Amino acid sequence: MLKYTIERFLSMLLVILIIITITFLLMHAIPGGPFTGEKNLPPAVIQNIMERYKLNDPLWKQYVDYLGNIVRGDFGPSFKYEDRTVNQIIADGLPISAVLGFGSAGVSILLGIPAGIIAALRQNKWPDYAVMFAATIGISVPNFITATLLIYVLALKLELLPAAMWGGIEYAIMPILSLAAYPTAVIARLTRASMLDVLGQDYIRTAKAKGLSTFTIIWRHTLKNALMPVVTYLGPMIAFILLGSFVVESIFAIPGLGRYFVMSIYNRDYTTILGVTILDATMLVVFNFLVDIAYVFLDPRIKLDGRKDG
Repeated sequence: MLKYTIERFLSMLLVILIIITITFLLMHAIPGGPFTGEKNLPPAVIQNIMERYKLNDPLWKQYVDYLGNIVRGDFGPSFKYEDRTVNQIIADGLPISAVLGFGSAGVSILLGIPAGIIAALRQNKWPDYAVMFAATIGISVPNFITATLLIYVLALKLELLPAAMWGGIEYAIMPILSLAAYPTAVIARLTRASMLDVLGQDYIRTAKAKGLSTFTIIWRHTLKNALMPVVTYLGPMIAFILLGSFVVESIFAIPGLGRYFVMSIYNRDYTTILGVTILDATMLVVFNFLVDIAYVFLDPRIKLDGRKDG
């Protein structure tokens, strides 16, 4: 376990370093810079700003200096948000995005897994058709369309929820539902397919022949094995929702991290782009690591050294 953890930690650091390097080089390969479009500033002022942020230094020196700052946990100042550092931007936006991300992930799990189980147990019957129809809609309809429909129905017509901005829990309901639609549909389909595969195994037929109840068969013999593909999907899904909700955040005027990320790309705010990218990459590799750990609890035959008993 300790050996695997150390190896995985080192591999995660390598992945993050590669992502930092690629992002850094791609940004500087694009013509122009963060202050190129400042037409109201004299060239001398722009030159002083470039010197202040050390953008005139050789590329290799900028890269080494940035890595040194990252080691100290300093993502640097924002080029476009005056008097704000990237650390402050992340500290302001991440908690809001986390509420939306973990909220939508929780809704997806609570709705998707039971729906997939019901569809599998009632295969080729109306509950199965209903779940698959809803899942197809959830996968096919983009989240910005779902968000617009929710605003029209729940906010404008029924006046049950605020249409936009950020405040109490009532402001988070529609964004969470918008973000949860797609992953709920995917989880339902994955759960159904996995359940059908496991239910067709010989040991399940043996359990039925012994007279075990349906609940016992599902809970003790089927569910853990059926959840393996779902757990695999959950890691990158949560990381994506946490930082990939910029469209929904824009629709609902939510000051989350996604909005800062989009604006930083538009403004070529190098430090903000790198900071959010590093955060996203770190979350992705960490959640994937947690998925690997979860495998052991779902299937004790799986060993963290890559072997599987039996």
